[in-house]
Amino acid sequence: MRKTTIAVLAVAIVCLTGCRNRSTQSGSSASKADSRISTLQELVTPKYAEGYSLKYQDGICLVDLQDPQKEESQTFHYALISRGSDKSQVPSDYTPVEVPISSVICMTSLQLSNFIALGKTDAVKGITSTRHLFNEEMNRRIEDGRTHKIGIEGNFDNEVIMGINPDLILISPFKRGGYDALMNVGITLVPHLGYKEMSPLGQAEWIKFIGLLLGQEEKANEIFEGIEKRYLALTELTSKVDKRPVVFSGEIQGGNWYAVGGNSFLARIFNDAGADYFLKDDNHSGGINLDFELVYSQAANADYWRIVNSFKGDFSYEELAKEDTRYTDFKAFKEHGVVYCNMSQRPFYESMPMEPDLILSDFIKAFHPELLPDYTPKYYEILK
Repeated sequence: MRKTTIAVLAVAIVCLTGCRNRSTQSGSSASKADSRISTLQELVTPKYAEGYSLKYQDGICLVDLQDPQKEESQTFHYALISRGSDKSQVPSDYTPVEVPISSVICMTSLQLSNFIALGKTDAVKGITSTRHLFNEEMNRRIEDGRTHKIGIEGNFDNEVIMGINPDLILISPFKRGGYDALMNVGITLVPHLGYKEMSPLGQAEWIKFIGLLLGQEEKANEIFEGIEKRYLALTELTSKVDKRPVVFSGEIQGGNWYAVGGNSFLARIFNDAGADYFLKDDNHSGGINLDFELVYSQAANADYWRIVNSFKGDFSYEELAKEDTRYTDFKAFKEHGVVYCNMSQRPFYESMPMEPDLILSDFIKAFHPELLPDYTPKYYEILK
């Protein structure tokens, strides 16, 4: 960051700490201001996330958002400034956002997970769906009207949205979400691209971005440091395993087998859990459709099969066989190696993004149970 005057440095501190101190006092020394700014920059500088980058100039935090998977070329630019401050210094190609924000609409559970982790559900004034919502506080807020349902993707209720009138709306711009209809409501739309991160720690690190918007940088950093420490300790635990089992994922949907590529979030967490993903040599980072024969040729003898669904009741191998009798030919089916998560029973969407260390522990428990003998899985476990 280029050198500035003490007065400008003081403004930068106010901006980056979410304007918690709105006074105009500038009693801190230049050296203390420099130290404080350096600390704050370190707090909100991503180490793993590739979807956002930050730079600081003249008391403004400039945020650049881009597709972590580099499938989309569109980028987004925002300037975080102190609430009520002069916007004239904001670069012309950046959209100003006054911080700290006090109200927001979340379009996805992944976005919501950041607010839950930070204990800031009071800032969430609108969400799209409550289908898989387990969080008790958010459910109470929906029931008593403090948080509103705004409709579903592609069919948002603009009247409800304008009635909420939040500081901003978090969106997932590269999904089919019907966001074009929101362009005319006069509310700033800010992309949250955590869903496209290719590493578990990269996805979890979006809590720093939300912390910056809320003026909760230090808390966000503390939470993430704990996640990082636990996650890396687990990868060290699996780094010396003698045998790496093979795992595949997905099921047949609409005649095709939907899976994710070998450069994906899921492939990375399997690798960190001491296993090899059956498509580990594939270069795709997102979802891919495969025919059954191709999957069977590569996964027939795989040791484990990861499945996620919302089955009503107790899922079983019998129920899996009913879906498609060809499933019974897989080794992972025959030897009961299905690693399963039921989203209708566990808070998969709203808390999983902020608990990659627990997801990793679940998989380690499945693939290498001797490494975590006393651990009880939270999301995934071997299907009985």
